[in-house]
Amino acid sequence: MRGEPVEVADGVFVIPDGRVRLVPNIGIVVGTRAALVVDTGLGPRNGALVLARARRLAGDRPLYLTTTHFHPEHGFGAQAFQGHATFVASSAQRDEAHRKSAAFAGMFRGLGPAVAAELADFRPVAPDLVYTGDRAEIDLGGRTAVLRHVGPAHTAGDQVVLADGVLFTGDLVENRMFPIAPYFPPHDTDVDVVRWIAVLDELLRLDPAVVVPGHGEVADVALVRAVRDYFDHVRGEVSALRAAGAGVDEAVSAVTESARSRWGWDNLDWIGLTVRALHR
Repeated sequence: MRGEPVEVADGVFVIPDGRVRLVPNIGIVVGTRAALVVDTGLGPRNGALVLARARRLAGDRPLYLTTTHFHPEHGFGAQAFQGHATFVASSAQRDEAHRKSAAFAGMFRGLGPAVAAELADFRPVAPDLVYTGDRAEIDLGGRTAVLRHVGPAHTAGDQVVLADGVLFTGDLVENRMFPIAPYFPPHDTDVDVVRWIAVLDELLRLDPAVVVPGHGEVADVALVRAVRDYFDHVRGEVSALRAAGAGVDEAVSAVTESARSRWGWDNLDWIGLTVRALHR
């Protein structure tokens, strides 16, 4: 993590990703009595850097931590917060992290020596507070952060955070890059693109003033609509191709071409994962 916090609404800050690979947007919400950190960065070193920035903004106020989902760049820095923050998660996210963290740590270490170094000392951390059901609220003093469990979509334990009109979406929404559907059979097949579309419809109804995507620039609610339209396009194309007898590889080729020409975002290869998840 190299960025400094930018205030996107009164008391709501984002450490921007700078469009750097495997760096997420990270949120810090500061109230009069406490502050909340949303996501940690990749591994304990980055988690410590985020903690230092949060402490600078929060002063001596108590800190809470939550994550939008368990994936390594979003949640694998949580151990740096132990003893410094109260880690809050849904039961679904806790359970998914328990099932999958070891496998994802191994997979990410295979992405190169720099990533492997960040995860060399990683160990899973259980949340201090776990909520069941669809939502929890954290009173920070003068503002309330609403945590909403919305998975399964991108992951089984997706969570969004809404604070003073600012919506932190995690990887349910990306800016100027195709979102990844982590369909990795047989190891992880929990992604649900059809439900993901329904979740994006729910987020549109919230009508946030500011949208903080998992990766890419902070935007407004039109970004949620753009991602929703992309998924709806892929769903329609895959449905039509399957009905015409097209196999999955043929569908990947055809939909990749149509989506690339229409949107022109980064991460072109990730279109195919969405096609395969839908085609199954």
